[in-house]
Amino acid sequence: MSSESRVQLRVPVAIAMALSLLAIGALVSYVLTRPIPTLSGPDSRSPQVASPSQAPASAGVSGSNSAPLPDVAIALNEDAIKRAGIVVATVDSAPLTATLRLPAVVEPNAYKQVSVTPLVSGRVTKVLVELGAQVRQGQTMATVFSPELAESQTRFIAASAELEAHERELARTEKLVAIGSASRQELERIHAEHTAQRTNVDSARAKLELLGMSRDSIDHLKGGTAVDASTGVPAPIAGVVTERTANVGLNVDSSAKLFTVVDLSTVWIVANLYERDFSRVRVGDRTTIVSSAYPDLRLQGTVSYIDPQVSSETRTAKVRIEVANPKRELRLGMLAEALIEGSDRTTGILVPKAAIQNVADRAFVYMPKADAPTQFTEREVRLGSASGDSVQVLSGLVPGDRVVAGGSFFLRAERERLGLRRTERTAAAPPASSAAVNQSRAALQTAKVVVSEQGFEPAKVTLQAGVAARLTFLRTTDKTCGTEVVFPSLNIKRTLPLNQGVDIEFTPSKSGEIAFVCGMNMLKGVVVVE
Repeated sequence: MSSESRVQLRVPVAIAMALSLLAIGALVSYVLTRPIPTLSGPDSRSPQVASPSQAPASAGVSGSNSAPLPDVAIALNEDAIKRAGIVVATVDSAPLTATLRLPAVVEPNAYKQVSVTPLVSGRVTKVLVELGAQVRQGQTMATVFSPELAESQTRFIAASAELEAHERELARTEKLVAIGSASRQELERIHAEHTAQRTNVDSARAKLELLGMSRDSIDHLKGGTAVDASTGVPAPIAGVVTERTANVGLNVDSSAKLFTVVDLSTVWIVANLYERDFSRVRVGDRTTIVSSAYPDLRLQGTVSYIDPQVSSETRTAKVRIEVANPKRELRLGMLAEALIEGSDRTTGILVPKAAIQNVADRAFVYMPKADAPTQFTEREVRLGSASGDSVQVLSGLVPGDRVVAGGSFFLRAERERLGLRRTERTAAAPPASSAAVNQSRAALQTAKVVVSEQGFEPAKVTLQAGVAARLTFLRTTDKTCGTEVVFPSLNIKRTLPLNQGVDIEFTPSKSGEIAFVCGMNMLKGVVVVE
């Protein structure tokens, strides 16, 4: 009885276990063979909605650098608009004066700059002018005691005395010949000696004139006259003493530079002309010179010379403009701007420079939507030449369009924060996995350079070759010329607004150094690629 009972209990349990296994198998088969639902919903006719990570496939960046990028919409709330200080301006067509603004430096007119040297060797005994003094032409600047001068004066006095003695002998011989007491041959000998003595006197006189003595002073040299071995060093031109190396007791020779005198009635304005602008400037072009030191001063001049040599470091050539400086406002070494006016005048679309945001090698503006004041459109534009505080737009805008002239950097930062536009490299490449995207983002090199009163800080940035890099420049002062940054070898030039970061993106291809400078080539830095 007990064994039969145990058999009856096992059969129902086995049946229940078999049914459970069948149910589990059916559930697994259903899950594995079930179709995966799509984002389009149950209606197959409804359009598929892409996720933000998929958006670049339809609204992303074109892989071609020449094709304009699609517009991107950015939405802000009213509080954000107030904080950003959004200012909107209307675009209009205006006459374009072909004016080119070039950074420049005031330099002396080399044709009116003279190095003052003594005419004799000796020792400086007096210095009569100070550094910065205004001198007249011919004014004595220093006195030099010269044994050479004393020797030349003694030789002249001796030669003059011998000449006078020969003249008396010649007169006596002529009288003796007339009465027959002397021969004609004797007279001819005396004539020859007289000619030689006169030649010696003329040679000694010429030497004294070369040593700086005037003719009146030479004529006063006679037998028994005290020899004056001191001579003055006169100013060859009227001007300002800009350099002085003469001091009492200094031993000098005739090639030693004692002073530098510069006539500042005219000066040279030397500007750096970029390679891309060579075709826009010609000798004779009218130029206006302005300087931050004198905001109301505008001096007129013309381009007088263009250097045929191009700097291998900055890819610029020197342009020289000569201007009058009657009141001596322009000082040597002063920073200035040369506004070179071309002869051609056309019309075009101008927008404020503050409305332009540069990302890599592209330029963008932000346009408010007419029907939605809190929404803005980022649009790529192609730029032309700058004209004052405005820049020409060649494509992307039409007259009547409205652009954000103030607060555009805030809109750019918001677009980057939201990730609304991918970089060109991402759009051109095939779709990558999220892990690859994260790895690419992690590989981006970044560095920040502050433009302060001391220049670029840091002035040396180290990057790795073959890895994308982003350098952010932030100008924090108005007291330097660092309003622009230029990478000559990369052909990159960016305006640096005050207290606004400017990103420059590139990929260093090989090890070496990449120089960057300010717009006036005064502040310098370097990127070291390892």
